[in-house]
Amino acid sequence: MTRLSVNVNKLATLRNARGGNTPDVISMSKDIERFGAQGITIHPRPDERHITKNDVYELKKVVTSEFNIEGYPSKDFIDLVSEVIPEQVTLVPDPPDVLTSNAGWDTIKNQSFLKEVISHFKQLGIRTSIFIEADVKMIEQAANTATDRIELYTESYASNFAKNKEVAIAKFVLAAEIANKVDLGINAGHDLSLENLTYFHEQIPGLKEVSIGHALIADALYYGMENTIQLYLRCLK
Repeated sequence: MTRLSVNVNKLATLRNARGGNTPDVISMSKDIERFGAQGITIHPRPDERHITKNDVYELKKVVTSEFNIEGYPSKDFIDLVSEVIPEQVTLVPDPPDVLTSNAGWDTIKNQSFLKEVISHFKQLGIRTSIFIEADVKMIEQAANTATDRIELYTESYASNFAKNKEVAIAKFVLAAEIANKVDLGINAGHDLSLENLTYFHEQIPGLKEVSIGHALIADALYYGMENTIQLYLRCLK
């Protein structure tokens, strides 16, 4: 079964909008696990506009499933992850000021840099994943960085799903086949939802994990968090 990792950034965004500790990101993350999610994902940013450094430390104390920390591998990020030691680190090429992740790594231009960062994390026993487009060349070169996994950036799939799902999924199927061929584990994330997740899961061979935040948290406003987690898990069976 493909694992569901819930990105709790949006909970932190809601909390920070008002100040105080409502909603309680740490307590809700524990509940999300209790409701069946197999991982908690966070993406701390330098301005702490959602997840704060304190959140990272506090979540490390309580997450009992898989703790996945995403981010651009700046010195501060590398130092933070090296101190916390999550089960997985997902490297994204975001500059600090972007609203959300909107591109994958160029694994040709950045290969030396990625090799160095990945080597450091692997020495600490942290599984590594790199955020990447569904591009055959980039995936083939990703294998040369010694990363354990890639995370397919699925925005284009989600955007085109309603128009023509077969066309929307085609390049992701090919990307997954290449990843499997070069022995890279496959994660996926960005704009996956109840509407498009089942089909994605059915079509992608070897999909190990999806990381979902915005859509899942929005759905929880309607359906409640426990029911929403179950609905997403059902998509992955």
